[in-house]
Amino acid sequence: MTTHTAHTTHTAHTAHHPIAIVGAGLGGLTLARVLHVNGIEAVLYDLEASAAARGQGGMLDIHEESGQAALRAADLYEEFRALVHPGGEATRVLDKDAVVRMAEEDEGDGGRPEVERGQLRDLLLGSLPDGAVHWGAKVTGARPLGGGRHEVALADGSTFTTDLLVGADGAWSRIRPLVSDATPAYSGLSFVEADLLDADVRHPESAAVVGGGMLFALGEDKGFLAHREPDGSLHVYTALKTPEDWISSIDFTADATDLAKAAVLEHFADWDKSLQALVADADGALIPRRIHALPVGHRWERVPGVTLLGDAAHVMSPFAGEGANLAMFDGAELAGALAAHPGATEAALAAYEEALFPRSESAAAASADSLVLCFSKDAPQGLLDMFTRGD
Repeated sequence: MTTHTAHTTHTAHTAHHPIAIVGAGLGGLTLARVLHVNGIEAVLYDLEASAAARGQGGMLDIHEESGQAALRAADLYEEFRALVHPGGEATRVLDKDAVVRMAEEDEGDGGRPEVERGQLRDLLLGSLPDGAVHWGAKVTGARPLGGGRHEVALADGSTFTTDLLVGADGAWSRIRPLVSDATPAYSGLSFVEADLLDADVRHPESAAVVGGGMLFALGEDKGFLAHREPDGSLHVYTALKTPEDWISSIDFTADATDLAKAAVLEHFADWDKSLQALVADADGALIPRRIHALPVGHRWERVPGVTLLGDAAHVMSPFAGEGANLAMFDGAELAGALAAHPGATEAALAAYEEALFPRSESAAAASADSLVLCFSKDAPQGLLDMFTRGD
């Protein structure tokens, strides 16, 4: 086996790209698109087998100052507006007894319209030249060649070289080690995701609890976050402050879904039945997810020819609602810096990182604070106070 791998590596053709982006998520795609708008071509490498390899579910609220600004730079703002989910900005906050503590309707004048992640990704993908994304390309590592150039190795044994390497490959980035020794740490919080399909017909009580947009049902150390999707389904995140190994103690395979539901609901025995039903009545298997974060204020010294964006640079808990927005804004800002410094890549990267670090530190701090606030002893009072202040 080893001999075969060595042989493949030795004989594989090595492509060279002026700009290579690892990761075709929202951040990497935004970078490629804004570069394209500015007449600069880049290639993306992504480990997914194809654009449709897996569902990109979940709703995103796209912020005026970040995600929307990035879409304007990408010349896709009007197309984005056509994807907005009417009513998606409605928000409800409940306590563990399902008492409604706050309810706001979506009047259509909010600054954070909701769109489906998959539709937004498809919009960005469709705006790139054919062949811009190399699918089924799992990066296993990268090494400097000198002069700012890097060689990137793929799981199939092939390699490519690039003058500018951008890590847009998420929390467990294979590019981050080129600039930083930091790794994401467990935040103390785990999510278990569930879906209730065709909710108005099949799960009317749950549909009423969630409402037209986003639900926060919070108590000390736990809660339910849920939102309504454009197809009429409900996507539910059960949040629990648990040890890191808690997820490993439960069988989340499809055959054991009833047992997994029972294990999750043990933590909500004294919660209202209408909230328990968000898990008890879920369709399909539950999906567990540990929430990790890089240290607040993560930064690195300038390394020639390489930089990071999005979760690769600043993965944080989702409690500031900034992850996708920041990734897209990072991509647009990096593209803008490169366009503004033609032939001066290092100057562009320095300018980009100088703004990136304080921006991501601020968002990561807010995210860490919000996580504590959402699950404090008096929850949901802290969240209600935050909404009242307009944070």
